[in-house]
Amino acid sequence: MAENPIQRVFAGEHRLFHPTAEFTAKAAISTMEEYKRLYEESIHSPETFWGRVAQDLHWYHTWTQVLDSSTAPFYKWFTGAKTNICYNAVDRNLRTKGNKAAIIFEGEPGEVRTYTYTQLHNEVCRFANTMLSQGVVRGDKVTIYMAFAPEAIFAMLACARIGAVHNVIFGGFASDAIRSRIQDCQSQVVIISDYAWRRGRVIPLKDNLDEALRECPFVRRVIVVRRDPHHEIPMKMDDTRDVWYHDVSRNQSTKHVAEEMDSEDMLFLLYTSGTTGTPKGIVHSTGGYMVGTYLSMKYIFDIKDTDVYWCTADIGWITGHSYVCYGPLINGATILLYEGAPNYPDEGRFWDIIERHQVSILYTAPTLIRACIKWGDHWPNSKDLSSLRLLGSVGEPINPEAWMWYHRVVGHERCPIVDTWWQTETGAIMITPLPGVTSTKPGSATLPFFGIEPMILEEEGSEHESNYGLLVIKQPWPSMLRGVYGNEERFRNGYYGKWEGKYYFTGDGCYKDADGYYWITGRVDDIVNVSGHRVSTAEVEGVLKQHETVAESACIGIKDDLKGQGLACFVVLKTGESVSEKLRNSLKELVGHHIGRFVIPDRVIFVEELPKTRSGKIMRRLLKDIAEDRSFGNMATLQDSSILQDLKSKYEEK
Repeated sequence: MAENPIQRVFAGEHRLFHPTAEFTAKAAISTMEEYKRLYEESIHSPETFWGRVAQDLHWYHTWTQVLDSSTAPFYKWFTGAKTNICYNAVDRNLRTKGNKAAIIFEGEPGEVRTYTYTQLHNEVCRFANTMLSQGVVRGDKVTIYMAFAPEAIFAMLACARIGAVHNVIFGGFASDAIRSRIQDCQSQVVIISDYAWRRGRVIPLKDNLDEALRECPFVRRVIVVRRDPHHEIPMKMDDTRDVWYHDVSRNQSTKHVAEEMDSEDMLFLLYTSGTTGTPKGIVHSTGGYMVGTYLSMKYIFDIKDTDVYWCTADIGWITGHSYVCYGPLINGATILLYEGAPNYPDEGRFWDIIERHQVSILYTAPTLIRACIKWGDHWPNSKDLSSLRLLGSVGEPINPEAWMWYHRVVGHERCPIVDTWWQTETGAIMITPLPGVTSTKPGSATLPFFGIEPMILEEEGSEHESNYGLLVIKQPWPSMLRGVYGNEERFRNGYYGKWEGKYYFTGDGCYKDADGYYWITGRVDDIVNVSGHRVSTAEVEGVLKQHETVAESACIGIKDDLKGQGLACFVVLKTGESVSEKLRNSLKELVGHHIGRFVIPDRVIFVEELPKTRSGKIMRRLLKDIAEDRSFGNMATLQDSSILQDLKSKYEEK
């Protein structure tokens, strides 16, 4: 396959950063030889490798087979085994870590609550018994729509404990998104917070739910948890359906025997956006997911007993499931939860939390890192961040300039950065550095984790392996999705249909450099064809972000009668920077210089904000709607719809 111009962007990134000798000396995996030996075993003898890993955990009954491929692509892991992931996350830690902090919670108003593993066990058991008293039984689908507070984790773990399937909905979603997710899985029980805090405002979650439930008559019970017993808000309660958690839990026991769950029993559903705009209910099972999150947390974050670990993802996303709740707790870690906005009451809040709670591991998103860059270095520089020893990035490819800022300003050039690639569907991290071993390159996810065998195939769908094209995974892994709820065809066609079921198709493009490092180029549906040249908009955005004035950018393909498609780039400048025609031309020339003149943007539109989901992902689909003068599609996940008219006006300016 001929070299794509995008490859030259990656090939030009020669900076290499090695783990410090001090970090390596204490790391769980400390030599590249050890990584290679374990990796080779995990690929060539996966049943031996994963069977040994699984023995670290608690099983009521062991497995008859580590991997059953007879029903591929519906693979089964640890068949015949019985376990409970809540038992492994909580009970298993009681004997040695009972008095250790499991959760440190800081609310946006400033209150702090700490729960030891013993206290966590008591709260989860009380929650489990309360759910049973309200008629929840094994196999029920329980929707959780809550403030990002400890009670959300109690609810998740309680579901897992009694064998109910949790369906967590991000607390920022509005009624339409809530309704569609409840309807799809026909959840009859909902657990909700009365409200949440966001930027100093009370968000009435119960009002959103009530609106959604007008079209969900099958919901028979709503359990309402008070966000703060000392702060109530006016709200309606349906006496035939709604109960207060504090009322129905008052006399419940803090003892409960966890259910013995089959390894392949459904653990949770988590809805993710599809290319059609219709959410997909991704199914994850118990045993394989447990093993995958346990091992990835242990080695990728090099978790120590003394760590205070902060993953900034909301519990409503897969990162919140795997690396806020299950992975850390199975490893007996101390996790920090923060409810609110990172810049409330000012842009120092994020760094103040790290200083005050002595956070040692920070796992956050490039979107937030770029926002912090925009706010200015003086905020992190005003705080003591010396407790940090490891940094992580998740959610999207991180551009090299943001990586370098993270390394320099936050990590003070001593903290390894684990830039992780994975998906809702994969359940656990797939491509990542190991912090004590891997020399990192800014912007690269580097090397595959244990059991993961990536391959890059040519974009036309042939099986000719390439160094640039479509990223696929060759063999199954324990934490993989088990299906799309209620839609077997969508699962087969979407993930295994392209190569007759041989490979899992990630939907992402990828480049593999001469050192074997992987560079994720973004979703392949964000590819623009300019005069026959296929260009990843993510890479154009990466070039734009190299400019010292640019905070964020989002690029889309636009119709062009001559070239087929051109490029329109929406650009957010850093605070204090001024819009000018000279700057517009400089940005165009920058893209031409780094990628090729054929891909110089046709339009550079300066805007104040980009349309984002509540999780921080840019909604390029809405930018395409603006460019093609279409009515906006589903906006249920949009953070702020008020910006759309301004974006449209700016785009239409000549």
